[in-house]
Amino acid sequence: MSARVDMDDFAHALLDWFDVHGRKNLPWQHPRSAYRVWLSEVMLQQTQVRTVIPYFERFIAELPTLDALAHASEDKVLALWSGLGYYSRARNLHRTAKLCVERHGGDLPRGIDALADLPGIGRSTAAAILAQAWDEPHAILDGNVRRVLARWHGVRGWPGSTPVQKVLWQLAEAHTPRTRAADYTQAIMDLGATVCVRSRPLCAACPVAAGCVAHRDRLTQELPQAKPTRDKPVRATTMLLVRDEQGRILLERRPPTGIWARLWSLPEAADADAAHALLRERFHARMRTRTPLAPFRHSFTHYHLDIAPLAFEVTRLARVADDPDIAWHAPADIEQLGLPAPVRALIRSLEPSS
Repeated sequence: MSARVDMDDFAHALLDWFDVHGRKNLPWQHPRSAYRVWLSEVMLQQTQVRTVIPYFERFIAELPTLDALAHASEDKVLALWSGLGYYSRARNLHRTAKLCVERHGGDLPRGIDALADLPGIGRSTAAAILAQAWDEPHAILDGNVRRVLARWHGVRGWPGSTPVQKVLWQLAEAHTPRTRAADYTQAIMDLGATVCVRSRPLCAACPVAAGCVAHRDRLTQELPQAKPTRDKPVRATTMLLVRDEQGRILLERRPPTGIWARLWSLPEAADADAAHALLRERFHARMRTRTPLAPFRHSFTHYHLDIAPLAFEVTRLARVADDPDIAWHAPADIEQLGLPAPVRALIRSLEPSS
C-alpha cells in the first residue's frame, strides 16, 4: 500500500458531498468533547443513529461528564442504558470512566494505544474519538466504513474475518486525509448510513460512484459478503412474575457474567413445576394465584430464547431480606432500574391501560 497523500480523490469527493449533505447537527457534535464523542461512538455500535439520539440525550442529561459517570452507581448506568441492548457496552463505559479517574486524571487519554486498551473501546472507536474530538488523522473502520470500502474497492470475503479486516484497515488508512479528519470520518460514516446502505444502496446519489467496483460490476447486493450462516440454537426458560399483596414485583439481580449480566430481571426456572418448587423451597412463598402469560421469543446474536412467563400472586415471601440481589420493587420504581428490554416490556404489558 502506497503512502497516504494529503488528500486523495476519494476523500476530496466525499468531503465535497459532506459539506452539502453531511450530518452536522447530531447532539454529540454540539458541544463536541471527547466524552460526548466516546459515549456516542459506544452507543452507535450495533445501533442506528435515530435510536441512539434519545438515549444519548437522556444519558448526557443525567451524567454530563466523565467524572459523573465514574461516580454513578451501576444501577444508574444500566437504567439509563436499558433498552439499547448489548449491555456489556454500558458496563465497559462505567469501568473505563473509573479507570480514567484513577489513571488519567479524569480525562480520556490522547494516545491511540492508551485509548484502545480501555474496556470497550478498541482500535476503531479510539480512532473515532481522536478524529472527532481533536481532528487528528486516524482511520476508522466501523460497519458503515467497512461496507463503503468493500464495495468501492471490490473486496471479497466477510469483513469480520482477520484477512479481510487487514485489507480494509490498509484501505481506510490510505484514504484518511491529514486535514479535516473530523469531517472526513463523519462523512464516510454518513455515506454508509444514508447512501451506501446495506440493501438497495442509493448509487445515483453517491459522490464516489464513478470509481466504485461494486457499482461498475453490479455487485452491490453481493458486497460486502455476509458472514457464513448457521442455524441459531433455541433455549427455553420460564420467568416468574411474582407480585405481593401491595402490587410489588419480585426482581433478582443476574450474575456478574453471562447474558444480561448485573441487570435486574425476573427469577427463572426450567419449567412450571420447577417454578413452583423455586417459590416453595427457595423463598418459602405462600401462593394465592398462578396465571400463565403469553409465551414469546427473544433473539440474541447467537441463540433464540423462548420465554414462558408465569404470573404469581403470593401472600408471604420469607427469603427476600437475606439476599441483597433479590428485592421487591414497586412498578413505578422499576423505571429507574436497569432491566433487559423484554423483561421491562413484559412488566409494562401487565399495567392497566390509562
